[in-house]
Amino acid sequence: MRRLLMILPSLVVLAACADGPPPVSNIPETGVTANFPPGAVNGVIHIAAVEREPLRAAELVAPDGSTTPAGSLDVDANPQRIGGQYAVTDPWRASGWGTNGINPLPTGALDPTVRSRNELLEMVSTADITLPDPVAYRQDWRNYKIRLSFAGAGDQLDVREIPAPAPPPEPKSGAS
Repeated sequence: MRRLLMILPSLVVLAACADGPPPVSNIPETGVTANFPPGAVNGVIHIAAVEREPLRAAELVAPDGSTTPAGSLDVDANPQRIGGQYAVTDPWRASGWGTNGINPLPTGALDPTVRSRNELLEMVSTADITLPDPVAYRQDWRNYKIRLSFAGAGDQLDVREIPAPAPPPEPKSGAS
């Protein structure tokens, strides 16, 4: 009877959680996004892709067909996240201020394990495209496209087009 009384509160808690939302996953979703990140350099479109194939080229296609290639393109194959709890006196640390605790894929989640390493089995690619004419882009951005070329099987390229992002709001100019 005592055991039943001890189990009953935990069953009530579990039953209360049954209709709750699913747990938040720390795994980035596969796909491509293009945007103007807040606080970033003005007039630069940032593209982020999490795909099986690496991004090989990215370009902005204007309504007249002219293209502007990405100024920078980075691909990280199978990025890793180092987690866990580290002690200052840890003998495996590179130094007293070691870089072992730097998290290349920050998730914001606390990790109760002593030492852990997670690996994402996808390619994480980023590219930045500087707008050739920000005024023309702002006026006609709905007719722009972003063409992405991913490595495919053999020498083939998997070419996709996504819509260009809306320009950021213009800064307010106020006189004091």
